[in-house]
Amino acid sequence: MKHKIDKKKWYSFKLFLFVLPFIVLVLMFSYYPLYGWLYAFYDYRPPRPFSEAEFVGFKWFKSLVENPIKVAQLWQVLKNTFVMSGITLGTSWIPMLFAVFLNEINCVPFRKFVQTVTTLPNFISWVLVYSVAFSFFNSTGMVNSFLISAGLIKEPILFLQASDHVWLTQWLWLTWKNLGWAAIMYIAAISSIDGELFQAAKVDGATRMQMIRYITIPSLLPTFFVLLMMNIGNFLSNGMEQYYVFQNAFNKEYIQVLDLYVYNLAMGSGSYSVSVALSMLKSIISVVLLVIANTVSKLTRGESFL
Repeated sequence: MKHKIDKKKWYSFKLFLFVLPFIVLVLMFSYYPLYGWLYAFYDYRPPRPFSEAEFVGFKWFKSLVENPIKVAQLWQVLKNTFVMSGITLGTSWIPMLFAVFLNEINCVPFRKFVQTVTTLPNFISWVLVYSVAFSFFNSTGMVNSFLISAGLIKEPILFLQASDHVWLTQWLWLTWKNLGWAAIMYIAAISSIDGELFQAAKVDGATRMQMIRYITIPSLLPTFFVLLMMNIGNFLSNGMEQYYVFQNAFNKEYIQVLDLYVYNLAMGSGSYSVSVALSMLKSIISVVLLVIANTVSKLTRGESFL
């Protein structure tokens, strides 16, 4: 009996060893950086060492709202963040729909080709995405050259410098880059649906659209709601790389989201302590949004995702 208990303990210990590297990675890259929150309470100015910085308490938090110009700028940044995150959240059903119709393609080689082509952009850096955009939509790029040579326009259109539709264009680039990758989880969920349901529907004379409506989509809704709730928790975190490479003097007012604003504060003006204070508030609000989303999930679906 004792030998069986020792064997069971040893097996549990081996399983723990498999998980240990991931625990270390989470501690290193998710929890250890929280030490940097101390900068928000000190007057840190590089290249002085942090040990010589003066403790100022909540000075930098107050500075975010004490100046009308800063308040107006912060409001515009929050507006950009909420609009871009709202568009992404409101169109989060598109990958699910894409996965559904991709699954309906009977030609397997063509289906794999479409899935591969739509997934590959996810592994391309935003710098290369901007290079593609620059080649196509620059004032001397392919699109303007074609339009001018065809006599449709006389002056090149400044696609990348325009600020009128920057929210929409950034969403289109994000969708192009992430659509195939975001659909993978739904494709996996579709493959786990019991095939007998479809066979029974065929026997009852259901069309393909009816099977999609009454079998496929209802089976995907639990996955969709879990991903939706997690996206709500990350509502203020819509990334920096995309907007950093696409920003310029003409569209900066409308493209500068919260993450990019924090980066520009730290690297552009050297306001490290202010940027840490702002990112700290963002993290706290994100946690609150995550808890609210989890509570809503409990009340509406009867189960949480945390």
